[in-house]
Amino acid sequence: MEAMKETVEESLREMRETFASGRTRSVKWRKTQLGAIIEMVKDNEDKMCDVLFQDLGKHSTEAFRDELGFVIRSATTALNCLDKWVVPKKTSLPLLFYPAKGKVISEPYGTVLVLSSWNFPISLSLDPLIGAISAGNTVLLKSSELSPNASAFLAKIIPSYLDNKAIKVIEGGPDVATILLKQQWDKIFFTGSPRIGKIILAAAAEHLTPVTLELGGKCPTIVDHHSVSKDMKSVVKRISGGKWGSCSGQACIAVDYILVEQSFASSLVDMLKPVIKTFFGDNPKESGCLSRIVSKKHFERLSRLLNDPGVKASIVYGGSMDEEKLYIEPTILLDPPLHSEIMNEEIFGPILPIITLRDIQESIGFIKSKPKPLAIYAFTNDENLKTRILSETSSGSVTFNDVMIQYMCDALPFGGVGESGIGRYHGKYSFECFSHDKAIMEGSLAMDLEARYPPWNNFKLNFIRLAFREDYFKLVLLMLGLIKK
Repeated sequence: MEAMKETVEESLREMRETFASGRTRSVKWRKTQLGAIIEMVKDNEDKMCDVLFQDLGKHSTEAFRDELGFVIRSATTALNCLDKWVVPKKTSLPLLFYPAKGKVISEPYGTVLVLSSWNFPISLSLDPLIGAISAGNTVLLKSSELSPNASAFLAKIIPSYLDNKAIKVIEGGPDVATILLKQQWDKIFFTGSPRIGKIILAAAAEHLTPVTLELGGKCPTIVDHHSVSKDMKSVVKRISGGKWGSCSGQACIAVDYILVEQSFASSLVDMLKPVIKTFFGDNPKESGCLSRIVSKKHFERLSRLLNDPGVKASIVYGGSMDEEKLYIEPTILLDPPLHSEIMNEEIFGPILPIITLRDIQESIGFIKSKPKPLAIYAFTNDENLKTRILSETSSGSVTFNDVMIQYMCDALPFGGVGESGIGRYHGKYSFECFSHDKAIMEGSLAMDLEARYPPWNNFKLNFIRLAFREDYFKLVLLMLGLIKK
């Protein structure tokens, strides 16, 4: 590990020298790198799909939708908008500060560390990289060892397309991450679990390093069948896609559990079953459309959750498992015990609990009793329920009448709150995530209230008092002829 430590320190030294040279501050340099990312993905689309299949069993359609296409769109947005993003933002100062001028400029943090996740190893590596480059930083990317083929591919291909004195990739497990976290960075960006997020935050505190933590949590889905009864087929399809369609539920924004009124629960289950068969056929294991569980360790965790006696008794669909193929069938639970582990930790797999309530309005209290989720999904046209969700709950985002689409929208910030994360990114928010907003104030020497004689002291004091009340200050300026009505 001593050799790895030396490698990390040498990489960090070279990136700091590159940043100090000013090269990465150039808009031209940033655009060149963003264009190279687009070119890299397009040139290597088949290879990227192959490594995603090797690591996670992702179908090529899913791989392009959730990863490659997402990265191309993100980089294209940054490339097209960068000129606007870098322009200093002028601001109107209060009359108190007249005739001073003010503006805010975005400057890069410096050398940043990006720690990506295994479930979307291409997009969760390259999308933060796009934000860091757009802002003008040098970057070290550590991809996840749990997706080894994707990690090795990125480590090999990125230096062929991007400035390898400013952008570096390193492979390795927790031991390498430990070495990285002992270094002093100007910013750390992490995607992963809340447990590891706490370790990252503690390490960052040692150097007072700013962090963005994209974590997760149990994302609830409220189904108000009364107000969406005419559209229940669409509701069920969207929930099914949001649970099993992206990495077999191994996604931080996946539907974690459903809240529905008891009177409609059995009907919901009956509607979900044929949709699962439509998506994955009679034998999902052989469909080639369902991602596998990432590792034996993760399989064993999900198996343990399902084999809890109370949970096992609540299975109303699915439940079969194949450890050799790391396969778990899409599974539906009806009212598993609320004290069970599966209802108190993020599932991160193809298991969907349905929790029944007497009245759908009780869903507000249920969600509030849990840690703040990354997302709340609600299928409802009841404006009162919508208002209550927005005003009485806290979450990273809220999406009505759909699931997961908020992640794909560059115009909206993506991030968590509380245990589900710190900070936000995507689109312009990625640029802001990796930038420091520096306040610039330019005073004027044309006016000076300093007086040489004691009789003026009272005048100065009264003027200052009045100045903090803008109506009086404006009046004074009018009397002095410095401004017009």
